[in-house]
Amino acid sequence: MSNNAKFAEIAALAGDPGRASMLNGLMDGRALTASELAQLAGITAQTASSHLTRMTDAGLLAVEKQGRHRYHRLASPAVAQMIESIMRIAAPGVAAKPVRTGPRDAALRAGRTCYDHLAGHLGVAITDALVDAGHLELGLDAGEVTESGRALLDRAGIDIAALTAARGRILCRPCLDWSERRPHLAGAIGAALCSHCFERGWIRRVDGTRAVTVTPNGQRQLRETFGVSLS
Repeated sequence: MSNNAKFAEIAALAGDPGRASMLNGLMDGRALTASELAQLAGITAQTASSHLTRMTDAGLLAVEKQGRHRYHRLASPAVAQMIESIMRIAAPGVAAKPVRTGPRDAALRAGRTCYDHLAGHLGVAITDALVDAGHLELGLDAGEVTESGRALLDRAGIDIAALTAARGRILCRPCLDWSERRPHLAGAIGAALCSHCFERGWIRRVDGTRAVTVTPNGQRQLRETFGVSLS
């Protein structure tokens, strides 16, 4: 396919109102299911599935599988920049229609355990703080703790050498968050951070549920130790 033909294909895909609504809805960085995107665009599930397949084949979207679910996200920052440029010209100041994801329970959305690591707003906030400070690098399927991250975890009392030496488990990896639809930290380090927060009394489990609450001391320690802001 020539460059001109590819250009025309991408322009046509982004120019359809239904597909444009779905692309616009993914601009906040989350990954959404086909049904959520269909609802956002006001189209049937069958039509949405066809649109999503075409946009994925063209390189506009990427698909992430987790359990029985398939989540769709923008394929690259270049795609987001293209959409942002079109939005500035077409409708400056018009925000995308919000999509509600995950559990309705506010406590579960705020913070919960995902198997043995932290999820919800709490888990994503910790992950974001580590990535933004350069302590952690996350790809789509794997992650890496940087030298500064290893030093930080050691200072916090997490035995990074023991976790690295242990066999049978990935040291760190991204796990797509059910409610935030952005990655939180899983793997051996994710589990160690969760245990560390419980042991230090920074978080407490809500009886009879996976939800956790952050104690006042926990808010201070998470902010001072890892640079986490939960506001």
